[in-house]
Amino acid sequence: MIAALLAGLGIGLLVALQVGPIFLLCARTSARFGFAPGAAIGAGAATVDLVYAILGALGASLLLTAAPLRLALGLAGAAVLAYMGIRTLYDAFRVRLGGESELEVVSPWAAYRTALLATASNPLTILTWAAVFSGAAVSDLAGEPWHAAAFVLGTSLGSLITHLVLAGTMSTIGARLGETSLRVIDVISGVGLIAFGAVLGLRTFRSTS
Repeated sequence: MIAALLAGLGIGLLVALQVGPIFLLCARTSARFGFAPGAAIGAGAATVDLVYAILGALGASLLLTAAPLRLALGLAGAAVLAYMGIRTLYDAFRVRLGGESELEVVSPWAAYRTALLATASNPLTILTWAAVFSGAAVSDLAGEPWHAAAFVLGTSLGSLITHLVLAGTMSTIGARLGETSLRVIDVISGVGLIAFGAVLGLRTFRSTS
């Protein structure tokens, strides 16, 4: 069981290290608002990763073989990411008057909710976790129920640890940056979120055509 937990931990770390929408959101939030909101972004991402890993292990990926459902979920996720990106760009260029937009997550709870929405916006990742779990089961890392549970838990912990380290690093950097530099981070994050939304939409169309 320890081997399954450590294997899941390693996979969770590697998956979370990939630069994606949540990575950008965590980095931007931590740099602008500090460690606590950034850590909450990581906690939200880890929560959804855990749920999706469980669904993948239970075979929910079979539901996504239906092209209409896969198309609807993929396009919905792309729209959510694009919207977040546009709002982030808007916040980067507008003159700050002291009022924060709904996506400028300044409290840990608001950050957590935002992370849940952003991570859940790509339900097609259930397919990825299903493939990972199948490989782990074949290699006897997650063949038994308790081993499977440890493996799934490990993936979530790996995701959480990665985002906590990212939040700590970016909050330290952000504390030393001026408003102009923070706006540059906003622009990079906004463009990145829009790009990932576009990629998700494109891949969804290709997978259902």
